[in-house]
Amino acid sequence: IQETCCAIWDVLHAVVISKPNKEEWLKIAQTFDKKCNFPNCVGALDGKHIRVIKPKMSGSRFFNFKKFFSVVLFAVSDANYCFRYIDAGSYGSSSDSAVFAHSEFGQMLHHDALDLPGNTMLPGTADPAMPFVFVGDEAFALGEHLMRPYSSRGLCLDSRVFNDRLTRARRVVECAFGILSNKWSFLHSPINLKLENAISAVKAACALHNFVCRRDGFNFEDSLVHSMESTNCNGVRGNTHGATIRNKFAAYFMSLEGEVPWQLQAIQS
Repeated sequence: IQETCCAIWDVLHAVVISKPNKEEWLKIAQTFDKKCNFPNCVGALDGKHIRVIKPKMSGSRFFNFKKFFSVVLFAVSDANYCFRYIDAGSYGSSSDSAVFAHSEFGQMLHHDALDLPGNTMLPGTADPAMPFVFVGDEAFALGEHLMRPYSSRGLCLDSRVFNDRLTRARRVVECAFGILSNKWSFLHSPINLKLENAISAVKAACALHNFVCRRDGFNFEDSLVHSMESTNCNGVRGNTHGATIRNKFAAYFMSLEGEVPWQLQAIQS
């Protein structure tokens, strides 16, 4: 199992989970705008618990807040439900924000090393130029290139519409996890392998997920339900610059250029 999974990952990951360049980021953003009505979005982030048998001599490091042993699978998905980055193997006791901060992807985003396109105008506007962003849930810190929802208490209309649009964009990574776990059913139960072999199997499944989705497509019903548990949502608030960017997106979604006909109905349902 270890030899096969390592071979699958070594051969496929550079082909099917390679880091996008500027042109590819722009194509990803166009798809998010078309499918999710969220311009300048280049990825959706989330983490899931992968159940494992308790590793020997591991103490409580892999014991998560859901009361089972796991490793964390952190992923960035595009709007076609393909993974653009994965990190598998962090302690189950870790939060999304901690896994993200210590991941290669988190470090590259922090140091502006992802080769993202420069700021650009939102569709139909002349200013201001807006950055390209990733979307996540409350576990992630708000930043210039990372949007999270507004707090759910006492929201104004602009904030509620923004949260709905962000949720639509963020849902693609949930759907990607659903397709992954329903195609590779060993993810539904504790993986009865040594820890390093379990991690290799998860990484191989992610590479095969992209390979199969691009070759054969996917069954949409698989994206609707899965048994993968979300990770701990204890996050950090972020910075004021990120808050300013979020407010500009919220204002745009309420403008004539950025609104969609069904958005008020969506937040009332």
